[in-house]
Amino acid sequence: MFKSCEGSPPSELAPESRNIVIPSILHPSIHQADGPPRQQAHNTQPITATMTINLLPRLSARCALKTISKTTCAAAPLTTTPTRSFFSAPPYPPTNRDMPSHPPRAAMPMPFVTETVGGGWHTYDIFSRLLKERIICLNGEVDETISASIVAQLLFLEADAPQKPISLYINSPGGMVTAGLAIYDTMTYIRSPVSTICMGQAASMGSLLLCGGAEGQRYTLPHSRIMIHQVSGGYQGQASDIAIHAKEILRVREQLNEIYLRHLTKKHTMEEIQKYMERDYFMSAKEALEFGIVDKILERREQVGEGR
Repeated sequence: MFKSCEGSPPSELAPESRNIVIPSILHPSIHQADGPPRQQAHNTQPITATMTINLLPRLSARCALKTISKTTCAAAPLTTTPTRSFFSAPPYPPTNRDMPSHPPRAAMPMPFVTETVGGGWHTYDIFSRLLKERIICLNGEVDETISASIVAQLLFLEADAPQKPISLYINSPGGMVTAGLAIYDTMTYIRSPVSTICMGQAASMGSLLLCGGAEGQRYTLPHSRIMIHQVSGGYQGQASDIAIHAKEILRVREQLNEIYLRHLTKKHTMEEIQKYMERDYFMSAKEALEFGIVDKILERREQVGEGR
């Protein structure tokens, strides 16, 4: 999706105005629908090659050129670089729309908390303040950046108080397997017990992290959704390299199945796990409890204990 040009907000554009427009200042010879080619060297009003209707009034030549180039780019197929990890989630399909369907939205400002310390005061961003309470938030896709941040927070909290529990709140659609396994391995590596709480969703790698919390301390809020499935990805290259990567992705699939099998409270065979994970398998909070991914459904904070 492309940004709209200055002076022409998306709300002014009718659906039929998505056609490519060619300003006459860039193309002096324009074929009109009602006559032969004629010169319009100084007319900057955009017109189409087959219609005399003015589709985009007050559109500058520079802005129209952006529309043409971006439309041409959108039509080209998108490819992924072979060197990228094939464990990441597949990209969203490309769009041929050259204008956004809604006005651009500013990023949500970061909330800050100010506390009085002694005779002065100290300001924290909201996530740093939660970290003081040994609370970590995993929001959004799991990638290298998010993974590095959460691993560092886990290690810091363990060094600060090895025996105190850590709460990991999860609202994630999943992401890269390697990045998620880095978080999972750190959770099991440190001495501090890590309780996991799902709010919103825990899908794909998010569900594995939810399942990998400390025994008896894996929770979900009542309207959360949990989804498990097998690993997916792709690779392109010569046949021998494709065979190598196909073998590796099958090995990783077996590894993830073993992790689920190890942490599920309900007894499942490996064949049952493979059957459930063959396709996307969505669960409500109650179904996730029955499946064995979580230990309890929370409706109020008092049900967790220890002030969590």
